[in-house]
Amino acid sequence: MVFQRSLYSDKSRGKAKGFSYVFLKAFGDSLNQKTADKGADDDDNGIYQRPKHGGIVTFRQMTFKHRHGTMPKMKNADSVYDESPAYPWYKTISVPSMRPVTIRCFVTILINFFLRQYHAAFLPGRVPVSRVDHPLDQKIPFIPSWVTIYLDFVFFWLRMLTFLLKKFGRRSFPEVRNFIETMGGLYVFACESYRKNFSTTERPFYIARPRFFIIHLLDPHLMCIPSLHVMVVIRTYTKFAEILRSYGEAENHAVQIEELKQGALAISQAILYVKQHSVNCIPAALYAMTCFDEKLFPPEEAEAFTALLFGETPSAPSFAGSPPANYRVRPWAAPCARISPEDAAVVKAHIISLYRRFLAEGKTAAAEGHSWEKPLLDFMRDMPRK
Repeated sequence: MVFQRSLYSDKSRGKAKGFSYVFLKAFGDSLNQKTADKGADDDDNGIYQRPKHGGIVTFRQMTFKHRHGTMPKMKNADSVYDESPAYPWYKTISVPSMRPVTIRCFVTILINFFLRQYHAAFLPGRVPVSRVDHPLDQKIPFIPSWVTIYLDFVFFWLRMLTFLLKKFGRRSFPEVRNFIETMGGLYVFACESYRKNFSTTERPFYIARPRFFIIHLLDPHLMCIPSLHVMVVIRTYTKFAEILRSYGEAENHAVQIEELKQGALAISQAILYVKQHSVNCIPAALYAMTCFDEKLFPPEEAEAFTALLFGETPSAPSFAGSPPANYRVRPWAAPCARISPEDAAVVKAHIISLYRRFLAEGKTAAAEGHSWEKPLLDFMRDMPRK
């Protein structure tokens, strides 16, 4: 057939593209299927396999392969910070096995963080409130520019889930489901302390930046010990590393693991620079995380994490053109303002000392049949009341 021969063999005209090419090629095969050669066609670099069936079967197979071959491939980000924080909401709600866990986690956070605080703020006096400031807080200046990193702690763990879901697909579903479930459990765990004794610190009434206005509007500032910010970011980076180790991918993603750890350190520092917490709140959070999951966060890891606080900012990666999206929340974009090395050493020594004290008192309390939060409650009850 002349038309068919010119379509297949005339290389000088170049390869036809699009729907018309696929349709005409399939139609030509249906007319000449008895003499069709077997094997891969020279066109499309062997993508088109000439089947023994002609007509509509050929057309359907070719349109699928042509569409699949030209479809843009999903690329995984080299940085966890490049991922979308919105994607996990859509994905987990759309997957039946993860939908109930996601809804329960959202409701749990709403009840145990927001509603519990507002209840205490509007009906004061029912639960004691302690002031948990420390004189060392005066060594840490108020630096409003840290607020961007401070407010990133929720997006921080959502981007981590996006990375797992896009990188490993359905394989990551059980781990993502477990992480979301334990994240809700983390809020319930921390509330074992909050519901018996609230805590607060002195924070400046600064609303010159819209982000601070949102903070003052939405956060009654009654859940300082233990710091949920620190607990959440610690859970994120330790669980991320554990999941990759279980996949045998820890070595291949060492950069991303370190990136999340640096992000956790940056957020833990930000809570002090924006005066949302005291230096007393960090050791309480470290102790709570050791009690919550000692396997992932043993005392050795807690002290190693503390030793890295107030260290040098990680070097910014080189990039051409404009900075990447949300670059201000990344660890290497943290404000340059720092406390002096001498003050940093004193603050870290206090954090480790108080953490060890909580651990020792926690072991004694457990031997006497008390729950894990007793050392924190005893500490807060010795502090001035609001």
